[in-house]
Amino acid sequence: MTPPRLSNPLSTPPIINFHVLTMRPLMLHGHERAITQIRYNYDGDLLFSVAKDHKPTVWYSDNGERLGTYNGHNGAVWCIDVNLDSTLVLTGAADDTAKLWDCEKGVAIQTWNTSSAIRSCGFSHLGNLLMFSTEDRKDVDCEIFVYDTRSNEGAVSRIKVEGERVSSGLWGPFDEFIITGHADGKVRHYDYRNNKCIKQQHMHRGTVTDLQLSQDKTMIITSSKDCNAMLYDVDELSLIKTFRTDRPVNSAAISPIKDHVVLGGGQEAMEVTTTTTKSGKFEAKFFHLIHAEEIGRVKGHFGPINSLKFHPNGKSYSSGGEDGYVRVHNFDPSYFEFEIEF
Repeated sequence: MTPPRLSNPLSTPPIINFHVLTMRPLMLHGHERAITQIRYNYDGDLLFSVAKDHKPTVWYSDNGERLGTYNGHNGAVWCIDVNLDSTLVLTGAADDTAKLWDCEKGVAIQTWNTSSAIRSCGFSHLGNLLMFSTEDRKDVDCEIFVYDTRSNEGAVSRIKVEGERVSSGLWGPFDEFIITGHADGKVRHYDYRNNKCIKQQHMHRGTVTDLQLSQDKTMIITSSKDCNAMLYDVDELSLIKTFRTDRPVNSAAISPIKDHVVLGGGQEAMEVTTTTTKSGKFEAKFFHLIHAEEIGRVKGHFGPINSLKFHPNGKSYSSGGEDGYVRVHNFDPSYFEFEIEF
């Protein structure tokens, strides 16, 4: 195979320190504790964030104005999602509840009480169904629940998870199955109609910390505590690329407009104090999707990055960190000009 020809004389893609350019992030500070997850709505005008401070928050993504909070949880909120037309918000928390909210009014429409904390949640593409998964505890199994948003009846599906707990989850293409990442590094497909696992791959050596689909829903990227992110074919769960780092990866996302992925994570505070470098490695790292080579970094957070998302238009991305900040980064023109030629 002929090596790729680059647009500069270097033999490998150069690392661009995006943070030294003119890109200035919006600093959203509405949480008192660590950010656990962030989400854009379908149009990208709203950005949702949850944290360990019990208060899911919604912002305007273009200027960082806080619109309000969803008050009602009594524990750390681990996950959040918003439906296609931005009328409903779903959250899951450590208070053993999942809540469905009216997006505009901020009022809880429905609350589901469970036997353990909710670690992942999500709406189906059309929003007619929602899912959330619980942790396993002593004498309590990890389970996946599916409900119909148009009905007040009981669960459409209730799947008992065998093995390690679900650490992240989302709906697959066309809502045909649910994709889950697990604490033992496995990724699975669950058929919610028949309450069973239909496909499984052991992808990582550590906990799967995040799952995100490409915009066309043909690929999925996983991140893990084993310091790697992996790109897979959604249907077959066949490995396409591996992105290797020197730090735990808590989140990874695929650009909707360029052949780029962004990874975020970092060492926990206790681990940083025991290293000689005293550096937690909290930068967001950009990789080329095809070559799996690092092409850029963005500094800023003062703790591990826990969640990353590209804006739906691909012109910016946001990160939520252990420091309690959400940072919205609009890309400089130089980011769009940088290309690797074949």
